[in-house]
Amino acid sequence: MCAAIMATKFPDAPKIGMVSLGCPKNLVDSERILTKLRSDGYQMSADYAGADVVLVNTCGFLDSAKEESLEAIGEAMAENGRVIVTGCMGDEAELIRAKFPQVLAVTGAHQYEQVVNAVHDASPPIPNAFVDLVPEGGLKLTPRHYSYLKISEGCNHRCSFCIIPSIRGDLVSRRIDAVLREAEKLVSAGTKELLVISQDTSAYGVDTRHEPRQWKGREVRAHMTDMARELGQLRDADGKAPWVRLHYVYPYPHVDQVIPLMAQGLLTPYLDIPFQHASPSVLKAMKRPANEAKVLDRIHKWRAICPDITIRSSFVVGFPGETEADFQYLLDWLDEAQLDRVGAFRFEPVEGAAANALPGAVPEAVKEERYQRIMEKTAAISAAKLAAKVGRVLPVIVDEVGEPDEEDGSIGATARSQADAPEIDGNVFLRDVGEGRKAGDIFDVLIEDADEHDLYGVPV
Repeated sequence: MCAAIMATKFPDAPKIGMVSLGCPKNLVDSERILTKLRSDGYQMSADYAGADVVLVNTCGFLDSAKEESLEAIGEAMAENGRVIVTGCMGDEAELIRAKFPQVLAVTGAHQYEQVVNAVHDASPPIPNAFVDLVPEGGLKLTPRHYSYLKISEGCNHRCSFCIIPSIRGDLVSRRIDAVLREAEKLVSAGTKELLVISQDTSAYGVDTRHEPRQWKGREVRAHMTDMARELGQLRDADGKAPWVRLHYVYPYPHVDQVIPLMAQGLLTPYLDIPFQHASPSVLKAMKRPANEAKVLDRIHKWRAICPDITIRSSFVVGFPGETEADFQYLLDWLDEAQLDRVGAFRFEPVEGAAANALPGAVPEAVKEERYQRIMEKTAAISAAKLAAKVGRVLPVIVDEVGEPDEEDGSIGATARSQADAPEIDGNVFLRDVGEGRKAGDIFDVLIEDADEHDLYGVPV
């Protein structure tokens, strides 16, 4: 008689909770931390109660962001009590510990090894050689169908309103073969849209003198144009190309070279360019390039090469010394530039930023009035541009599929066109998508209607 087979019971692995704040670059840091912890045997917890340790990845770019980070730390301390703080605000460890003396550890931005070590100290991992812990492509905090691809850390600019270099340091570019290998793995694992991010995508490789590496039997430079060209060659298992979207692109001259790649369909026809302002005097005070007239000429040339290109940007209103004439200059520039997607921010002093010492502080009421005017201006431009798309057939990527309607069974979906980056731009709301559609599907739709920010359509 055979002996009874005893089932092996593995010990429960410690669980990690994560609160990730701030920009997509922080989100990528969070994914890397979780991927490493998952490979070390940790499980993930969706709530405070189930977590042995809670990580709070903070943002410290603006004072309001710091307040949000402190609130998140406070909530994690109240709900769990075993908290490790990391991210941009980690450089202010004394402030954090003064307010929350019981935090287990505080580490700075992109200090992955220190974060992981702190977790190991707080809740040691339980090795288990029998379990495959990490899915191909790593752990993701974004939906499976799109992924952020971070190509560098830090920034060489010294904009007077920004403290990013003091938090994240000067530009440090990743090796081009490492970037392309990660992108290839993400696409193989199901990513349909790659969002290239950094502090300054155009400067990629400057710090390494655009060091070349071997990739697929050929030499490829660590340069934005080489990287863009190679990303445009990626294909999934079905031979389909992912969307490749470029963010944080400073308008250096070599940006002109990627526009033909968009016209050829190798890149998503989309550029995210942080102009910040247009008035030469304000740009000078910001310590940013003041070549707005030349940029306008280049925008016209880009549209001649790739008529469907979408240009998004963000602008600061109420910067110290900004006059009414400066602000009107910005509005006139926007009339000429006709940017497709625009975000605006009221100037907010950030501790440690040089702009705080500039004369000519703009009253809060004036900031608010200018903010309302620029949003009204850009909404009108957006409405006209979107109205011009009614009647066209455009490709979209699905983010979410709804439940069948109780009355007629019709199914709607929320999607995005190539002009829409996730979470920051508009949507394409679809009707009658039919059964079997899922997040990540890419197909053509007929645009039936539009408003100031969104499109409405139906699959063709």
